[in-house]
Amino acid sequence: MPRSVPPSTRARLGVSLMFFTNGVLFSALLPRLPEIKDAFGLSNAQFGLSVIAFPVGAILAAAWAAPLIRRFGAPLVVQAGSVLLAAAVACAGAGPTVWVFVAALVLGGTIDAIVDAAQNVHGVAVERWHGRSILNSLHAAWSIGAATGGLIGAVCAAQGVPIGTQMIVNGAVWALAAVYSGVLSRIPASVPGRTPDAAAAGAAGGAAKEGSGVVPPPGPGAARAGTGRYAAARLLAPLVVLAICGILVEDVGNNWAVLFLHTETTAAPALAGLGLTVLISAQFVGRILGDPMTDRWGRGNVARFGGLLIAAGGLVVVFGPGPLGAMAGFALAGFGCATLVPAAFAAADAVPGLPAGTGIAMLGWLMRLGFLVTSPAIGLISDATSLRTAFLVLVAGGLGAAAIAHAKLRRPVVPAR
Repeated sequence: MPRSVPPSTRARLGVSLMFFTNGVLFSALLPRLPEIKDAFGLSNAQFGLSVIAFPVGAILAAAWAAPLIRRFGAPLVVQAGSVLLAAAVACAGAGPTVWVFVAALVLGGTIDAIVDAAQNVHGVAVERWHGRSILNSLHAAWSIGAATGGLIGAVCAAQGVPIGTQMIVNGAVWALAAVYSGVLSRIPASVPGRTPDAAAAGAAGGAAKEGSGVVPPPGPGAARAGTGRYAAARLLAPLVVLAICGILVEDVGNNWAVLFLHTETTAAPALAGLGLTVLISAQFVGRILGDPMTDRWGRGNVARFGGLLIAAGGLVVVFGPGPLGAMAGFALAGFGCATLVPAAFAAADAVPGLPAGTGIAMLGWLMRLGFLVTSPAIGLISDATSLRTAFLVLVAGGLGAAAIAHAKLRRPVVPAR
């Protein structure tokens, strides 16, 4: 990269690459899930229970993310975690039995939760150094990475590439990219305000390495010890629910969009495989526009409108005509959910009374509880009624997000810094 590029811009590009590679690594497997379901002879309910192995693994990571980030620094955690995640997902794709598939997903979910927390902590730090809002665009990089992964999986499925071969090659390429992103995005120790904060984080949970990029927020986020854990939990709880409503759309797209298009609209396998790509691409557009929309209309208004778009998209998916109607609904839902999770992460970083990085790590962990409900619920509802009826869960999630945004995001969670 040319030396004329400002260091903060280089760090922004590096952390964007982090988010991109995290999106690609797992999403490349998702278009192949119907093949895995058929190979193991799973019913809809059994399939719904098997794919929650990934969020179950994320829950197991609850106690590890924040200490690892404070001890080793966010970039190193992302680098090592991405390599391990690539290996776990490759094992899931190549596993000979359903139990190997489930075990690999559990391991992958554990690692992914730690990587996700680390890249968001580092993203907030780079945002602060960069001097303007970038968090939505970082999540946009994740979205385009996930869309790219979905496209890779769909193309490989159409061409008959073995799932194991696809996932091994995909993992090797993007794990190397993740290692490079950690180098590119490091924050120098000389950055004003960085060193004291890093030292404080080290005192709280292990010494931070020089250049690690562990930059807790200045001001009240870590200093207001008197606020109390109960008050912090009360402020964090609605943000968790808001994030769950956002990732509900991703979970439906990840695990069910391809199957829905194939079984409910009789779309050809190649076309059905693009369902996830449409949803994630729309989410990417929403996140690219998210920062200017938030600056203009406010976080609460944007999130409320996003929730209503999710609900509208769910109705179009359920009642729309054919595969193109369903894809239009997925696009609306993807655009609507775009800013919900970034908004929740940004607000969680500002919750007072929590140690450095803990708000983001806790939100990243707790929001994954939603994954334990969504896929099993869709599987059970679809077995009892139909998969089309089960997709009304999108409507419920969108209305819930709009209600929470109206009630809790009309004002900042804490005073602006």
